[in-house]
Amino acid sequence: MSTKRARESTPSDPFGTEELRRRVLEAWRASPARFRADANVEDDLALVGYRDRLVVELAQNASDAAARAGHAGGLRLTLDGPRLLAANTGAALDAAGLESIAVARASAKRGDVALVGRFGVGFAAVLSVSDEPAIRSTSGAVRWSRAESLATVSGLPELAEELAASGGHTAVLRLPMPASGEPPAGYDTEIELPLRDDTAVDAVRAQLADLDPTLLLSLTGLSEIVVSTGDFERRLRREDGEGDSVMLYDDDRLSRWVVVEASGALDPALLVGQPAEARDRDRWSVRCALPVDSAGTLAPLPDDVARVVRAPTATDDACSLPLVVIGSYPLDAIRRRITPGPLTDAVSHELARLLVDRIASMPATTSLITLVPRGLPSGEVDAVLQEAVRVELQETAWLPAASDTTARLRPS
Repeated sequence: MSTKRARESTPSDPFGTEELRRRVLEAWRASPARFRADANVEDDLALVGYRDRLVVELAQNASDAAARAGHAGGLRLTLDGPRLLAANTGAALDAAGLESIAVARASAKRGDVALVGRFGVGFAAVLSVSDEPAIRSTSGAVRWSRAESLATVSGLPELAEELAASGGHTAVLRLPMPASGEPPAGYDTEIELPLRDDTAVDAVRAQLADLDPTLLLSLTGLSEIVVSTGDFERRLRREDGEGDSVMLYDDDRLSRWVVVEASGALDPALLVGQPAEARDRDRWSVRCALPVDSAGTLAPLPDDVARVVRAPTATDDACSLPLVVIGSYPLDAIRRRITPGPLTDAVSHELARLLVDRIASMPATTSLITLVPRGLPSGEVDAVLQEAVRVELQETAWLPAASDTTARLRPS
């Protein structure tokens, strides 16, 4: 199949969905096992890997769209009765982006280290709550339908046995269809999710209510997220101040942060044994966000901030340090857990160096002691990070002297 044919489009089908569907159906007819595998992959992602990450994935895609456009973006999430609308500013959907949705784990963002999404699987989160997702962008519109996908494959004799064995279970995102409509004024793309049932509505409402404002520290392409439901409206906003100061607003509630980051080239030896997509990312990046008061003194981590490592969005790996740590950690196939190993250790050591270097220049107060790791680690990743911070603290002049708080001592 030539690249030209694969990208064929018409004004009514700007993304070439007809050709995408033809190729997918041809592959399924040739290999019913491939059809079963595609349906199972979607199920695994929607019901396991991304079962509670829909809102985060929508924000991540919006952040990447803004980054591609080269400006800070905004996202509006509206729960309108039995549907969720997610409108964002930034680069519009294109044919490559659509194909990455239709072919899981073939991301159009491959090789772009500035973007968050890496594997082309996050959009599957929409299937956790919706059977009829649609995207309307300034470049065109596209939709999916579980019912129409099932009707299409039901007409293929080659798949009759597989459909019967699975009780009519089929993949949805592999069969995109052209749609009509435009995003609302002031936005470049809107995702519409008719919600499956009351359970889906409740799940979306809970995710919207629990949205962590520190997500804007991870998704630097976004500067604002507005949440609107029938019960409340909430505005999350990030303002970058002088130097490394950042202010987060959750409606009228303000939290202050010192945010530092660093990046560099990875030792090629650390990429040996990593998946092919991960090997394209040959640079490490780390970011630390420390909560502070108006004087720049270290403050307690707010209670509503998840105590987990971010890579760059929240993982299931706990973090016992009282700050937000974000690193380019290698993740498992469903991006919930960090994969232990030399690459993870290297990223943790870069995080520790960055953190301790910034601690050394913070106001001398007893609150700095809270950054010294103590107690048992909360998991394998936390153990490595704790030890890396402990080693850096021993060899860095950061400890305020009792007799002269302008002096800093090296604990070792």
